[in-house]
Amino acid sequence: MAIGAKDKIDALLVKKYQGLKVDNPVIQSSMVDPNKMLEAMNDYAMVHMNALNLQQQLKSTCIKAISLNIQYRKSRNLKPARPAQAVK
Repeated sequence: MAIGAKDKIDALLVKKYQGLKVDNPVIQSSMVDPNKMLEAMNDYAMVHMNALNLQQQLKSTCIKAISLNIQYRKSRNLKPARPAQAVK
């Protein structure tokens, strides 16, 4: 795969714009400060991590509360069954 102009029009465009320097001040002035973006990402991550920790603590607290309040009851009679009488 060759790099460069593929036809005469491309060659003329490259020749016309090869010495032109592009400086777009609008992009630089509207760009968000990278440090500010990293701080926002860090804040979001910390809030998410705290929410997960809180959810785990709530889950373990609920499990402990439920396990302390369980009352075991007999759900059925566990007497051994009588042997079946032989049929004549």
